[in-house]
Formats: sequence, structure tokens, C-alpha cells
Amino acid sequence: MKIICIGRNYAKHAKELNHAVPEKPVFFLKPDTALLTDNKPFYLPDFSQEVHHEVELVLRVSRMGKAVERAFARRYYDAVGIGIDFTARDLQRECKAKGLPWEVAKAFDGSAPLGGFIPREELPDPILFRLDVNGQTVQQGSTADLIFPFDELIAYVSRFITLRTGDLIFTGTPAGVGPVKQGDRLQAYIGERLLLDFEVR
Repeated sequence: MKIICIGRNYAKHAKELNHAVPEKPVFFLKPDTALLTDNKPFYLPDFSQEVHHEVELVLRVSRMGKAVERAFARRYYDAVGIGIDFTARDLQRECKAKGLPWEVAKAFDGSAPLGGFIPREELPDPILFRLDVNGQTVQQGSTADLIFPFDELIAYVSRFITLRTGDLIFTGTPAGVGPVKQGDRLQAYIGERLLLDFEVR
């Protein structure tokens, strides 16, 4: 199982981090040890002083595919869920300043909490989602604002990496990312359905 993460897929988020809006999808990987399921608590790592939340819709890959044509991409995921791409922002800045890869800031253990899934055919268009921290909404997103829609992501990523059943694609975060601290409660929704609910420790 692979965790494929799309970066800078909402224009406002790219701008809030002073990044150019990409002309083609940007992606990176997280290992399976990053996955955090069953609403287990997230423990702040001792190597970062600035861990940020990034709520994202997540595609569940349902069949093997290589070089998938965009016209057939919908056949390759059967459900959409929600997750958090935790980012050690301080480590990421340090790596970027030195021109180094930044997996250390993205791929650490527990950095990909994953909530429940909704079958694709039950979802509206556009899909609305949000993240609440301690009962206050901090991020809101809509698939209408995606730079690269789901089908384009499937087609692009599968040019380089064979997709397998059970792989997960985190599709990018909207604006509003920010730090978390011990004691925070994070709740992530698709529409009004609460699909992820956990604490930071």
C-alpha cells in the first residue's frame, strides 16, 4: 500500500505559503507507517516545534492501473475519504532552504491520520469538506477549487507509478493550514458527515 500525496492543488493554499501555482501536479510519497487509523491520537514528535494540519480528501484506489487515460480514471477509485497530511513545517523550511528533499517533514510515523470513506456514487459534485479544531472551523474546501481534478491526478500519477488496489491518494489541502498543539481535538467532515475525530497528545 502506497500513500501518494498531491502538493499545491488549491491556488489559495499555494499562495499562503508563497509558492507558485503549479502547471502540472506535484506529488510525494508517505510510507505505510505514516498511516494513523481508528481515530487514534496523534502524538507530537520531539523533532519538530511546528507541526501543521493539512486536511485533504483521499481517493481509495480500487484496481491496478498504469498509464491510465483520463477518460477512464474514474474506474480506478471507488470511494473518497478524508485525512490529515501533518507537516513538520520547521523541518520543511530548513530542507527547502538547503535544496534537500523534505520527506523528513512529511513522512514521519503517524503523519497521515485517515478517516472513513464514502462510496464515490454517493458523493455530490462538488464535494465540500472542512476541518474543525476545538470546535472552530479552520479549513474549508471544495472540489470545485481543485487545480487538478481527481481524474487528472489518477492519469498523471499513473504515468510514473503503477497504482494498486488499496493505495491512497491525498489530493491536496485548501488554505488555512496551521499549527497544532497538545490537547487539540481535530474533527474532519465531508459535507456534514464527521469521518475523522481524534486528539493531539
